[in-house]
This record gives sequence, structure tokens and C-alpha cells, in this order.
Amino acid sequence: MNNLDRRQWLKTAGLTGGFTFLGGFGALAIPTKSSYATIEYNIAKLNSNENPYGPSKAVREVILNSLDIACRYPSVSLRPLVEQIAQKEGVTKDHIVITGGSTEGLKAAGLTYGINGGEIIAADPTFQSLMTYAENFGATVHRVPVDENMGHDLMEMEKRITSKTGLIFICNPNNPTGTLLDKNKLRDFCSSVSKKTMVFSDEAYYDFITEPDYPSMVELVKENMNVIVSKTFSKVYGLAGLRIGYLIARPDIATRLKKNVMAMTNVIAIEAAKEALRDDEFYKFSVAKNVEAKNSIYKTLTDLNLEHQKSHTNFVFFKTGRPISEMMAAMEKENVLIGRPFPPFTDWARISTGTLEEVQLFDKALRKVMG
Repeated sequence: MNNLDRRQWLKTAGLTGGFTFLGGFGALAIPTKSSYATIEYNIAKLNSNENPYGPSKAVREVILNSLDIACRYPSVSLRPLVEQIAQKEGVTKDHIVITGGSTEGLKAAGLTYGINGGEIIAADPTFQSLMTYAENFGATVHRVPVDENMGHDLMEMEKRITSKTGLIFICNPNNPTGTLLDKNKLRDFCSSVSKKTMVFSDEAYYDFITEPDYPSMVELVKENMNVIVSKTFSKVYGLAGLRIGYLIARPDIATRLKKNVMAMTNVIAIEAAKEALRDDEFYKFSVAKNVEAKNSIYKTLTDLNLEHQKSHTNFVFFKTGRPISEMMAAMEKENVLIGRPFPPFTDWARISTGTLEEVQLFDKALRKVMG
């Protein structure tokens, strides 16, 4: 689903308010349980922000049919996907870098702009892959605590910029807090700061934003700014296990990033991604089911008077008041897996949106654990 279509759909579907059209997806024949986290085994795997409904039926058929070309290197299959993504994002194909999941793209950027003492600025907590990988190659990372609303402290991040700053990393919506930056402040910040250094906008959860007309920073890439955007097929498209994502950047930046991409991806993932981009019905289904699951989680947390953040992702961050290691162990005894520690919020937990059956298991387990 391209960005313009998505914006129009959000307006007409009413995702920002009450949710009423789930019945329209009855013909999709989407599995209600994932193969790993199944109700048969009474395990709710809600710790990795995965889409339990994917891949879609159409994508599964393509995966099976693409096994015949699994003996081939991915270069030939890659070109049509690059063209498809370029059309979706409204850029030329030389703006696109295909990666093995968006995480590989993050690591390639961390290496490119952090090697040999380069400085990187990021929120804390946030998704760490870019920074920790860059540190392996001598980068210095300045981690700026999130503000009182658990959002990026953009003003403080800008203050940290020096002549050595190679990149500023923004995960928006942020993982693990689920918070979303004000769209005007985000654009102004990225536009201004990109004149001083490179800006990396991690948009892994962009598809779950239900605010109509919320901009992707691809808009700034189109204006030839020093901005890199990462996107993934792992979340809304349900392809986390196949490892495929992409970066969008000005062609000269994209060329530089490609030199530091190592594993890339594979032909089965490429063929699956092509079909996933065409499967608008599954896209809408995934977004809809995510809203439904989040509302159920919100209700549980509200019933238990547990502080939590409004989420713009496929997970919810909530305060347990207990050490997270103890909380994880207690929930696992009830067959529910929840997110890992995210210092300094060591008494907060991240819970992914699963199937409704899994969310019900979470509800039952949390009520028991919290007494």
C-alpha cells in the first residue's frame, strides 16, 4: 500500500477512533495462530513485536512457488523489487538499498558513520542495534534520556552535536516506549539538523501510526537532505523470519551504504516481499487486528490501574512496579513471554500485540501475577 493510499484509507477507515470494520476481512482466510506461539501449547509469545498473522495466504503461495529459484543468486530477482519499492516511496530506484531486515540497514549505517571514532547521538532507551554495532568499530555514542513523556528530547539531542557527530538516530515511533513525535517538530528537527550531520529515521513501526497525514521522512530524502530512512517487511507484512527490509536515501548516500551491507537477503524473501506489497487486504487486516489487540491490552492495564503509554506501534509499554527480570519470570510461568529489560525503566514491561487468543492469555496471566 503506497503512502498516499494509506493516508486516504486511514481517513476513511476510522482507525483513529472506534474500530468497526473487522468483519470486512472475513474472506481473507488468515490463520488465527502463528506456528510458533500457539494456543495448543498454551504459550503466548509476546516479546518480539512480531505479526502473528503473517505471512498472508497469497504470500505463502508465492513462497512455495519460489522454491524453484532458491538455487539462484538474488541479483536478478532483486531489480523488480527495487523498482516496486521505489514506486511505492515515490523515489528513483537508485535511492533504495535492500537489506536483510531493517536491522542490517541500521548496522550498515552505524558502521558507515561511526567507524574510527565517529559520534552518534540517540535517545535512551531506543532500539540499540545501530549504536551497539557502531561501538564495535570505535564509535562514540551519546545516549540522551527520553523526556518526561518518554519521547525523544530533540532539543537536548541537538545540543550534543559536535564537529565529530556523524549521525543522529531517531526511532519513530520509538521502541520500546511506543511514543510518537509531533509531526511538525519532527520535520523541523530533521530538516534543521540534516544541515549539520546525517539523520537516520527508523520507521519500522510507521505503518501502525493511525494519525492521518503523518509524514514519513522520505519526504526529506526527496528534497535531497542528509536523511536516511529505514523500513521493514517484518512488522505489518509479517515477514520477520525471512529477513528483508530497505533503506531510502539520496543516491550518493545509498551508494555509500551499499558498500557496508554484508548479508543482504535471499530470493524467497524477495519474492515474498513483492507479493506482500501487492496484498493491500492483508495490510489493512494487520493494522486492524493490531488496533483491536492494543485496545484489549489497554483495557487490562486500565482495569489493573497500571500506568502505560499510548502506543503508535504493535506493542504497549507499561509500568509493573516490579523488577523486569522478576516480571518476565513470573509471566513465563503463566506461559506468556514479555519483552526484555530496557534500562533505565527497569520496572516497565513491553508487551507485543498478538492474536486475540494470546492477548486473552496475557490478560489472565497479568491479573494473576499482579495479585
